Amino acid sequence: MGRRTAGLAYVVLYSLSCVTKHSPQFHVLMIGRVLGGVATSLLYSAFESWLVAEHFKHGFSEQALGQTFSWAVFLGNGLMAILAGFLGDFLVEKMQLGRVAPFDAAIVFMLAGGLVMLATWPDNYGDKASKGLAQQFEKAWHAIYNDPAIALLGGMQSLFEASMYSFVFLWTMAMSPNKEAIKHGLIFVNFMTACMAGSFLAGVLMKHARPERYMKGVYALATAAMLVPMLMALDTTKDPSLKGKAITLKGQIQLLAFCVFELCVGIFWPSMMSMRANYVPEELRATIINMFRVPLNAFVCVVLGNVDAVPLAGMFGLCVAFLGVSCACQMKLDALTANGYRHVTPSDEGTVNGHAEDQPSKIVI
Repeated sequence: MGRRTAGLAYVVLYSLSCVTKHSPQFHVLMIGRVLGGVATSLLYSAFESWLVAEHFKHGFSEQALGQTFSWAVFLGNGLMAILAGFLGDFLVEKMQLGRVAPFDAAIVFMLAGGLVMLATWPDNYGDKASKGLAQQFEKAWHAIYNDPAIALLGGMQSLFEASMYSFVFLWTMAMSPNKEAIKHGLIFVNFMTACMAGSFLAGVLMKHARPERYMKGVYALATAAMLVPMLMALDTTKDPSLKGKAITLKGQIQLLAFCVFELCVGIFWPSMMSMRANYVPEELRATIINMFRVPLNAFVCVVLGNVDAVPLAGMFGLCVAFLGVSCACQMKLDALTANGYRHVTPSDEGTVNGHAEDQPSKIVI
């Protein structure tokens, strides 16, 4: 399957997932979640792989690729998310179209995007030599096992994203332990604004330093940010008199820490995409990215299934640990590349613009 075809499959699958939101039947909603999960895997792999292949096919520079990722996160993950939030609120609150209206609007935008893809995108492919899915995964595992840079990048991807998705589920409980009346919409806008600032900052940083170098400080800052809610969650006393009241000082401090974490998230996405473009074989990129999403999804399922069983401080403690390990992995990657690491193929004929084409990789240090 080509990358453009995979992108169109994302449009169809996520549109169907949105349609299921109209059903009150649990099994229909579960089918929708399965479709949404498959579509999300395509979202985080097929589009990036298509972009990297087209970028280098047209002879653009690596620095330009980093800037493209920076603007994609700034406009897509940040600005578009804020505008989508305002649109969803308008459809539900102002136009009184019901709580499913934002999902219907999402279908319209996805279909429009699919038509643009169909009309303007050329297709490109990964490893055409693989004769089946099993062989594709075998080659991807071989690349991960033999290339420490790929293993380190995958580990950081899984650990950081696991902390990020856990944060999505935990921040409301952290900021309103006494069921204070916090303004979720306004807080979401603050988060997205911080993420946008981070993606813009990533573009500036990539002009002056390698991501391998500055991401150590980003992971350290994210770890410090998650320490704040972890330490505050150690105090488990409740004050019923605060129910329905405005956000407390403790909540405001955590809001600031969460915005710092979102700033790090904004830097993480374009920087990680840029590093993956440098180290992950182009023909195996989508497969490898999805392989590292397996432990990520497993951890998020564990978190969701044990929210009531594990103290909030323990959950944030896991996030702190994962971010700390990510920082250690980044330090290892920086040391590896500083000592003369280069990604090569057995034959120079199998390399185009520094990216492997249907050849197994090896490491030279």
